[in-house]
Amino acid sequence: MHPSPPPGSTGRPEPLQRRAGELATRVTRRMAEEHDWFTALSPDDRSWVGLIAQGGITNLLTWYAAGAPERSISGDPFAAAPRALAQTISLRQALDLTRTAVATVEDAVDDLVGAEERPRLREAVLRYSRDVAFAAATVYARAAEQRGGWDARLESLVVHAIVRGEADDTLASRAAELGWEDVTGVAVVVGSLPEGGSGPALDGVRSAAQRAGRHVLTAALGRRLVCVLGGTDDPLSDANVLAPLLGRGPVVVGPRVPHLFAAGRSVRAALSACDAAPGWREAPRPVGADDLLPERALLGEQPARRMLSDRVYRPLRDHPSPLLETVQAYLDHGRALEATARSLFLHPNTVRYRLRRVADVVALDPHDPRDAWVLQVALALGRMTGRGRRPAH
Repeated sequence: MHPSPPPGSTGRPEPLQRRAGELATRVTRRMAEEHDWFTALSPDDRSWVGLIAQGGITNLLTWYAAGAPERSISGDPFAAAPRALAQTISLRQALDLTRTAVATVEDAVDDLVGAEERPRLREAVLRYSRDVAFAAATVYARAAEQRGGWDARLESLVVHAIVRGEADDTLASRAAELGWEDVTGVAVVVGSLPEGGSGPALDGVRSAAQRAGRHVLTAALGRRLVCVLGGTDDPLSDANVLAPLLGRGPVVVGPRVPHLFAAGRSVRAALSACDAAPGWREAPRPVGADDLLPERALLGEQPARRMLSDRVYRPLRDHPSPLLETVQAYLDHGRALEATARSLFLHPNTVRYRLRRVADVVALDPHDPRDAWVLQVALALGRMTGRGRRPAH
């Protein structure tokens, strides 16, 4: 049943509306007493909150003066505030403001109207506060949707800039907007997009990474999905969480780098390794980009060639024991221990010992088929690139 409108002939609505400024002052005073977040706002933001309160109370009293008709309350109390205020004040804080304003008006009911109207005004305040709470939720949902769309576009711009190697002031500014200015421990994960649109896939990967406690930037690059992880100590382990959300094919993890501005190295390695991954049929999923160095080298990637030679060939070449000659003979004789020993005029136990030392020095076991393949490619590259010459002493 509609509340009866206050008698318009008495002139009561106008005095009620004039009380809005006074009530808004009480609201802001009460906000400062009851909510620490309000006192932490800047003076400008506190002023805007006061204007919102005054606008809401004016709308309430105007609506009551019109008989409190059955209609939805618009988001007018929030319309005057700058859009940036929705980023400063959370929805919970906006509801704190609504509750405080309602409580302040309820406390003042006895001063605002006569005894016969007080029940109607209290009922109207409750109805109005409910609708304003829904209006606030709508305003914040719309702002979140718009912000989410902008953040997604900004993420894509940052990821594409990293892929292009543009570590400049523009990247710094955009990264700061996304909260990445102080993020350390960065690695890039690359896989294929699953069937369907890219939007759900990006959202799924983003959500999974965030649940794992990682900063994340995602973007589609053709049919590939590029995910930049921040705050990761073990990128391969984190990629295990993401791999089920990606499409068929390899999932490659670039090397961990200190910060976002070095992520170009990680993404280049990951993208190159994706191209090379079909060369290793038994590659795990996910796989580290550096585990595909031989295949990347076969594709002609110069950094991969240098890394293989520097990490494998040179340490064996420069070791005081003849590890290079021993492992090369072992590979040349089809990993046959006895044949290797005969060719080197050594006891088989000596060959075994040296091969164990090879594994200690370069973390590759010559007895393992995959490691033997890596060794074979690295030794060939070392000789071909001229890195096989010992430094003069």
